[in-house]
Amino acid sequence: MHDAIVIGAGPAGVTAALRMAQKGLSVLLLERGTVPGEKNMFGGMLPNCPVVEELLPRFLQEAPLERHIVKRTLCLLSDSSASSFVFESKNFDRPPFSGSTIYRPVFDKWYAQKAREAGVNLLTGCLVDALLIDGNAIQGVRIGPDRAEIKAPVTIVCDGVLSRLAQKAGLRKTPEQDALALGIKALFRLKEETINERFGLVRDQGCSHEFIGCTRGIRGGGFIYTQTETLSAGLVLHLDSLRKSGFAPYDLFEEFLACDTVRRLLKGARLVEYSAHMIPEGGYRKVPRLFADGVLLAGDAAGLCYTNGLNLEGMNLAMASGFHAAETVLDAFQKHDFAAQQLARYQSRLENSFVLRDMKTYEKSMDFMRNDRLFSVYPEIVSTIMERIFQADGNPRKKFGRIGREAARNALPLGDLVIDLLKGGRSIL
Repeated sequence: MHDAIVIGAGPAGVTAALRMAQKGLSVLLLERGTVPGEKNMFGGMLPNCPVVEELLPRFLQEAPLERHIVKRTLCLLSDSSASSFVFESKNFDRPPFSGSTIYRPVFDKWYAQKAREAGVNLLTGCLVDALLIDGNAIQGVRIGPDRAEIKAPVTIVCDGVLSRLAQKAGLRKTPEQDALALGIKALFRLKEETINERFGLVRDQGCSHEFIGCTRGIRGGGFIYTQTETLSAGLVLHLDSLRKSGFAPYDLFEEFLACDTVRRLLKGARLVEYSAHMIPEGGYRKVPRLFADGVLLAGDAAGLCYTNGLNLEGMNLAMASGFHAAETVLDAFQKHDFAAQQLARYQSRLENSFVLRDMKTYEKSMDFMRNDRLFSVYPEIVSTIMERIFQADGNPRKKFGRIGREAARNALPLGDLVIDLLKGGRSIL
């Protein structure tokens, strides 16, 4: 019998298992892939997460990080133009970095090995079939085709956004479509020196490009992230909006890759991977109950992901939630109490950390991002404004304010514009 079972060797699960093993607990970490990270298609940025450096003081020196992000670009696309807004900071070119791009199959394997070195018993190729329930308490798991039973007084569930086990534990229902997004990503190989020259980078500097207006009006957007010798390019599409549109996601993705701005950035790159997965997009209001007798939820299984329109954060929230779940379990062992009332301290820890505080801060932003006009009308308005500002046709020029008013008035009713401005302001102020 183990002290604790962790299901899922992603960032949340490995962090939880590593922390508990470092503190002397016997931990079993179960992963359905043949190796950790095998099934992960994440292509993006790991924001700075201090709890990882508490676990592994040499994390920044030893982890297989690709590039640290020093430049971020937001690009608004229309049928005929692209308007880009670039932020670059020298402060992000030295530790503590704002964040680094990673390649999850490599990172996850390395991170899980650190857990094994700390004493975690990692079992791969293992599908958890069911939870062992005694009365109201989770007492372990049932695994494999022979339905072998493994018992432990506490289980941490980190099996992803569609977590079947969280549903079986009675902590959440099947996620609704408005709380999910579909992420599609392709990985392209390109020489390191070519990436540096094309994106204006040196050494291990990296950049991100986010795109709005590239989804035929479907709520969502595109991205390109630089790794050392690869580029991750993809789309994130809100599932309910995608379904209503009737468009095939991979058709939208091919259109995105073919648009002029993206095609130039990917010129000469060779496609090596192509995949998709679900992303939690429910925000603070859709976070389920996170604990019950003998069980905790962490990472995507707990819906811990948010966007404020500029940042999409999830991996750092997953790691922090795994850390706080482990700390809660360590407290429970000191008191020999694994009931829900004791494990409720996990909720308090998350509420006092950046995890739920950030999600609550941007709670209204998540609501505002469900406005379809953000992904269709407003990129066109920006395009019209910029074209009229730079156009030289022999006619007298107008002041910028008048150009903006005319572009907005021609694109949507004044009442809708006022409502959007008010809601947008409230969502970030």
